[in-house]
Amino acid sequence: MAEQVLIQFRADKALKQEVTEIYERLGMDLPTAFRMFMARSKMVKGLPFDAKLPEQTITRTEAKNAFYELRKQASDVPKMSLDDINAEIMAVRSERKR
Repeated sequence: MAEQVLIQFRADKALKQEVTEIYERLGMDLPTAFRMFMARSKMVKGLPFDAKLPEQTITRTEAKNAFYELRKQASDVPKMSLDDINAEIMAVRSERKR
């Protein structure tokens, strides 16, 4: 067995608890998850997930405005009953079968 070393670092207490619960639900403890992270990092010779900046960013205000605009557009959609929705679905399915 390879020589073992102790790795220590600081983390937010609430974050650590949330992550610990996630890994416990997956049947492992936090140290095992970190060892898996390190092993995968070695395999891919980097981070085992994409780590890149988004193509474009928007401000909180822009996001909020976009949300309200979509909400406004959705309010213009005519009301449909469940029967109307099911009839529309059936019509599309019938059209696809042709």
